[in-house]
Amino acid sequence: MSGVRRHLGLLLLAEAVLCASATRFQDVLSHRRTSPVTSKELQGWSSDQNKWNEKLYPFWEEGDPRWKDCWKGGRVTAKLDTDSPALVGSNITVTVTLQFPKCQKEDNDGHIIYERNCTQDSPASQDQQVYVYNWTEWTNSCGWENCTSNHSHNVFPDGRPFPHYPGWRRRNFIYVFHTLGQYYQVIGRSSAKLTVNTANMTLGEHVMVATVYRRGHSAYVPIARANATYVITDKIPISVNMFQKHDRNISDYIFIKGSPIIYNVKIHDPSYYLNNSAISYKWNFGDGSGLYVVSSPTTSHIYTVQGNFTPNVNVQAIIPVPCRPVTPTASLPTSAVMTAASSNSDSSTAVELLEDNPEGGCHIYRNGYYGTGISVVEGILEVNIIQMTSIQMTESQAENSLVDFVVTCQGSLPTDVCTVVSDPTCQVSKSVVCNPVIVTDECLLTIRRAFEEPGTYCVNITLGDDTSQALASALISVNGGSPSGATEGVFIFLGLLAVFGTIGAFVLYKRYKQYKPIERSAGQAENQEGLTAYFSNFKAIFFPSSTERNPLLKSKPGIV
Repeated sequence: MSGVRRHLGLLLLAEAVLCASATRFQDVLSHRRTSPVTSKELQGWSSDQNKWNEKLYPFWEEGDPRWKDCWKGGRVTAKLDTDSPALVGSNITVTVTLQFPKCQKEDNDGHIIYERNCTQDSPASQDQQVYVYNWTEWTNSCGWENCTSNHSHNVFPDGRPFPHYPGWRRRNFIYVFHTLGQYYQVIGRSSAKLTVNTANMTLGEHVMVATVYRRGHSAYVPIARANATYVITDKIPISVNMFQKHDRNISDYIFIKGSPIIYNVKIHDPSYYLNNSAISYKWNFGDGSGLYVVSSPTTSHIYTVQGNFTPNVNVQAIIPVPCRPVTPTASLPTSAVMTAASSNSDSSTAVELLEDNPEGGCHIYRNGYYGTGISVVEGILEVNIIQMTSIQMTESQAENSLVDFVVTCQGSLPTDVCTVVSDPTCQVSKSVVCNPVIVTDECLLTIRRAFEEPGTYCVNITLGDDTSQALASALISVNGGSPSGATEGVFIFLGLLAVFGTIGAFVLYKRYKQYKPIERSAGQAENQEGLTAYFSNFKAIFFPSSTERNPLLKSKPGIV
């Protein structure tokens, strides 16, 4: 009896040794970067404790010389991307893309071929334009349907057969994904995409590993490995873009007092998990103006004083979910309930705030937060072109037309000025001139610009300082020509002025010729003052005074 027991024990020991020595998915895919095992199984995934068929899918350590010869023409690399971070309960997408050596690509049939004339070297001969790998070579003698000697090849590393959907035979790459102690297998071409629901995933940062094999004659050959980090969170991933009209650099977080700042909240939700949710935005701009709750992701705010502020937003989403079945349970004492709740708490798992409402359905709450520091300074808020004057040129300067632009601005004093001359549509730029300026008292300066030929131009003048800039535009018609042409224009203008003056005098005479005041009363004085003002305005129109008498231009600085 003892001999039988001893023999049975040896059999069990031998079986245990064989099981222990068998290659598992964890041994092949972890690469010494293991993620914590999740307590719940991902849908469609399997445990990495399953056996790996190392004979059909050989495993090579990094640095093995066989990597250099596993692909003709160079080394294949794999790029793995995820749309992380993902809100728990949503879907996360993983994409693997193979990058072949130079001059190689995948054709419509799934073969890898050389591209013609893709280098500067001499063109390759016709016999060099061949498939890098002839995937169907082993079927020449038996065909797809009747070949039985290779049916064992159409299986994954765990022995499961390939799915036989249309076109599966042209998918010559096998992708094995591994994370959270589980793996997933799929066949594909030069890229593969995988979508995973995160409802059963633990919160935190995890590693996704992808191992890629290609079809071979007697076995599958490893060609590339890739890994990427992804994050599962119970906070809504958000970012905020800030824009201000006159802000010179939106990345320095310095904005201008008195001008609205546009805030645009971006929610990272690539799987559209929050599409049917009610989302609200609670703003605190940090200047004591109070809290603002809006339903739109875009809002604006004006800071009326200078200083440093910390605007922040709290985003809340009410997500509709299926109601859980009600299971009656025996009531427990309050102390027992509190003990059970404290013992079951786990900071690594998602905590759902579920609200049951028989009429409105069930839903959970998710929140996201964003805050940043900004500085508000005095800046240039507005630029105005108040006068444009054509400069009289000498005969030697007749090839250019000079125009003076008198410009004012509001806010801080500018340190530089740029003039852009474009076509009449303001779309095609013809010239750009920028100069530093020194303005010490008030924002009033004269800008002189030259125009090479007559025509109509769109002129944009921008005044700026270190943090802000503002723009003014004008449409100007420039008349070129010699001084004789200018004199002819002056005579035409004076002739028209005389005609209009004669007509105006005749109209005024007809209107007021029968008016003979008997005595000067208060009302009559007002009428006379109104008539005097009328003639003054008429005179100002046809006989403008010299610009040197304009009090606005008394302190006009030098010409820029």
